[in-house]
Amino acid sequence: MSPVLAGVLQLLALIAALALAYRPLGDYMAKVYSSDKHLRVEKWIYKGIGANPNTEMRWPAYLRGVLAFSAVSVLFLYLLQRVQGHLPGSLGFSSIDPDQAFNTAASFVTNTNWQSYYGEQAMGHVVQTAGLAVQNFVSAAVGIAVAVALVRGFSRSRTGELGNFWADLVRGTVRILLPLSIVAAIILVACGAIQNFSGIHEVGQFFGGSQQWNGGAVASQEAIKEVGTNGGGYFNANSAHPFENPTPFTNLFEIFLLLVIPFSLTRTFGRMVGSLKQGYAILATMATIWVGFIALMMWTEFGHHGPAFDIAGGALEGKETRFGVGASSIFAVSTTLTSTGAVDSFHSSFTGLGGGITMLGMQLGEIAPGGTGSGLYGMLIMAIIAVFIAGLMVGRTPEYLGKKIGTREIKFAACYILITPALVLIFTAAAMALPTPGDSMTNSGAHGFSEILYAYTSGANNNGSAFAGLNADTQWFNSTIGIAMLLGRFLPMVFVLALAGSLAEQKPVPATAGTLRTEKPLFTGLLVGAILIITGLTYFPALALGPLAEGLAS
Repeated sequence: MSPVLAGVLQLLALIAALALAYRPLGDYMAKVYSSDKHLRVEKWIYKGIGANPNTEMRWPAYLRGVLAFSAVSVLFLYLLQRVQGHLPGSLGFSSIDPDQAFNTAASFVTNTNWQSYYGEQAMGHVVQTAGLAVQNFVSAAVGIAVAVALVRGFSRSRTGELGNFWADLVRGTVRILLPLSIVAAIILVACGAIQNFSGIHEVGQFFGGSQQWNGGAVASQEAIKEVGTNGGGYFNANSAHPFENPTPFTNLFEIFLLLVIPFSLTRTFGRMVGSLKQGYAILATMATIWVGFIALMMWTEFGHHGPAFDIAGGALEGKETRFGVGASSIFAVSTTLTSTGAVDSFHSSFTGLGGGITMLGMQLGEIAPGGTGSGLYGMLIMAIIAVFIAGLMVGRTPEYLGKKIGTREIKFAACYILITPALVLIFTAAAMALPTPGDSMTNSGAHGFSEILYAYTSGANNNGSAFAGLNADTQWFNSTIGIAMLLGRFLPMVFVLALAGSLAEQKPVPATAGTLRTEKPLFTGLLVGAILIITGLTYFPALALGPLAEGLAS
């Protein structure tokens, strides 16, 4: 079987699995966030944190809950790393330096999971399980909660109430993320991923020396890493490491895990707004971009010519031979079009255009299908922009799901789409202008610039993957990327929740003959076009200096 055919068959199998899970998971999540009943364990949690889950919140109160919980999480994770050297189960590792502890705390709380350290050489069992793994759950639950709040803004009228943040947080963790992760972890263990709390031990003899490895609760963290679109690996090699991702089946299974909730949330959206067709339109937009990017990636990685490429069956440099070019291309596109950041290959070793595709996937806003929750609310913001553009073309007040998109709503949406590009481009320009950050680049020229641009694109978009040739473990990068992650996560949430509150206060507008049919393929095409054009206009100059210049020169 040719490598190209193998890649296509894996893609078809993945699509079939996602299609089978789409309806039951999407409907289940809609029931979770629409129910007025609480499980016993949830009641214990509410009592422990002193929250009343039945109290409805307006958007400022909902936002305060998000920010307060996240601030406490950052502080707790920072302190846990700073005292690691005094904790049991530290495997002899010392406490983490302040700048790296800040970067890691910001990274995991923002669902970015950027890592400027070697996981197996820096973090002990307590920090990995009680710190990082816990944030993998709750940061993902925060993203879903904000998305659900926006959906309620569309579905409710004449009220500013968006639900209860604490109830949404707990339900997302207990009823969705935890059960899925348990099942996924069992499957990964059965397929060869490790799950233990062993210490450091030597393995074999290699070129006259031995190699040291430590164990850990890898399978369970790997499960929530993908299910919650987190991305932080137990080992530095991440999902290319055989302890995390042992076989071609687990590789495809992990891709399924990181896509299943973001895609299924479109069904949840359709259920909650009372129109499944609206959910299908959003799903079609996400799927069109995702499949299109995979096709482009396979074309670039299989299409290069030369003796080495011909013998290997494609651009195999930086890719695991047990996965191949096709599966690595699917993983790379899926992880950068979501906010996952897990990698099973070395993105810096992709072809020039292939590396550009991974970067562009993040620059779209990671909305196809995006992260858990963040992908849905990001796509709904773009839908509002597309409706507004259509309204300008016909001279009609734009409407979406029966809500008028006025001056206030479009300002919130515009601020949302401008924040992340501003962070990426300003920090990239500063790093290139100053003398010290440039010393961290392994490469010069266009590829070296791509390393910097990729790092801030990944951080500000809360992805977490890297062009790993960059040495990001410096005070400059730890601090600036940490700031970019925090601002890139929480500033957009401010405008999402403000928009949700504004929509919830409106009276529904009845559809007329002039209303744009947002459930039709025409709107899907308009939405895809708007996303690509807006991103292209924003990032094209920077991309032209990096991956485009490198790709055209090769």
